[in-house]
Amino acid sequence: MAGRGAPHPARTRTALRRRHVAGTRRTYRTDPQGCSPRRRRSRGRGGDVSRPRDGVLLVDKPIGPTSHDIVREARARLGLRRVGHAGTLDPFASGLLLLCLGPSTRISQYLSAMDKTYLATARLGVSTSTHDMDGDVVGESPRWRELDERTVRHALEAFQGPILQIPPRYSAKKVRGTAAHRRSRQGETVKLEPVPVEVYGVGEIRCALPLVTFAVQCSSGTYVRALARDLGEALGTGAHLTALRRTAVGSLSVRDAAAADGLRDELPPAAHLSAARALAHLPAVRVGEEDAARLACGQAIEPTLEPVPEADPVVALAQGTLVAIGVGRGGVLQPRKVFL
Repeated sequence: MAGRGAPHPARTRTALRRRHVAGTRRTYRTDPQGCSPRRRRSRGRGGDVSRPRDGVLLVDKPIGPTSHDIVREARARLGLRRVGHAGTLDPFASGLLLLCLGPSTRISQYLSAMDKTYLATARLGVSTSTHDMDGDVVGESPRWRELDERTVRHALEAFQGPILQIPPRYSAKKVRGTAAHRRSRQGETVKLEPVPVEVYGVGEIRCALPLVTFAVQCSSGTYVRALARDLGEALGTGAHLTALRRTAVGSLSVRDAAAADGLRDELPPAAHLSAARALAHLPAVRVGEEDAARLACGQAIEPTLEPVPEADPVVALAQGTLVAIGVGRGGVLQPRKVFL
């Protein structure tokens, strides 16, 4: 049967691809694997080209604005639409907020899962509806006057380790698809189930009763407000948070962060990280040029440079640049997200 033969593979791989982007015809070559290069662009709004367009920005959030307020400010100051954060800080809290820029918004889930470190101050003897100073007072007790520092310290240290914690009613925790705080503000009685979290350590405990200041390192998903509430219940006094500052996310420190109102100024060098550097806490594998090209096409690989860690997720790096994030199993890396 006469017919048109399949194109020669070599010709296919080197064929010119033409794309219409915003009405303009663009011509470019495919890579050696026959996979068209991704032409992701940060859709800026006239921002200074010297400003960061990708990676992760460490910002020191002040007391007052919401986390989304900081995101909105960063979008305006950097001239960049694609900005997101990796872990909410309440308005009354300050400290380290990780902003993901441009294509790096796709790694936020891996950053938000990192452990957090806080410096907190709880006020014994007063309970509030939100477990912080923004809520209504719902209970008072003078019993804090009967306490000494040793008793308070012992009660705090008892929370170390794996615990079950009931999230605050006024929180972003979802209840049948809706944030608990929305249901609570609508007058609904919200019942939240205990959630397994872990408190890795409590230290730097200082008592000036009724105020108790302490540092806490905990797993993602731990509410320090709820920890203050539970401390008050354990002591029989009630309690709420009066101050909260996030000092670290994983190994990233607020000491390296840029001021939230200084994003148009020259940024501290340590405040802007590449996506690869921000993901340094995850298992990683180095890949060569050919393996990187296959990953860019969504193909599973058996890396030639070094074995794949048996882990989920695994970061694939080519000469220090993030190529993909995937699953390592049986010596094979299956990409889930591709960044080339």
